[in-house]
Amino acid sequence: MIARGRAKYPHLNLSTQNAYTYRTSGTFDAVFSNAALHWMKDAHAVVVTVESALRTSGRFVAEFGGYRNVAALVNATEAALSAHGYDPQGRNPWYFPTIGEYTAVLEAHGFLVTLAQHFERPTPLQGESGIRDWLDMMADDFFYDVNAEDKTAIYREAEEQLRPEHYRQGQWIADYRRLRVCAVKMAD
Repeated sequence: MIARGRAKYPHLNLSTQNAYTYRTSGTFDAVFSNAALHWMKDAHAVVVTVESALRTSGRFVAEFGGYRNVAALVNATEAALSAHGYDPQGRNPWYFPTIGEYTAVLEAHGFLVTLAQHFERPTPLQGESGIRDWLDMMADDFFYDVNAEDKTAIYREAEEQLRPEHYRQGQWIADYRRLRVCAVKMAD
């Protein structure tokens, strides 16, 4: 994405940085994040980075996975892992906070939260292989030590468990739940 952005907008300074440790010499009017914060379990470190990048009265707007996002997918995957002798503990790579948890993090770092929404967003997955494709793309951390034969069986068992509630009219539906927040950096 950065390479495409640089090609399309060569006048912008685009880079990849670590959201826990990135610091900029200047400050900005706004920071925006979409579908990224749920990959960063240390929410306080990320919010410190955001706070340091904003001027007073600067805005922070984000949307990411909220409490119980993909819970059915995770539960089915963990149950299938267990059934094949793999301990599911410690494999989940995501941070899906409640509104209260995340707004408390923002407030602890000097933000005034002006909007916080938690909502369901059922998301279609493409084709009959939608669950398997999603697991391959998003959930690799669950399978770091799983051999290929077991992985195939685990995928099949997760699909079987999910099918009654998450396969409708030939379409897999992932149980996405999103958290959307808007906050303003208050004066020091």
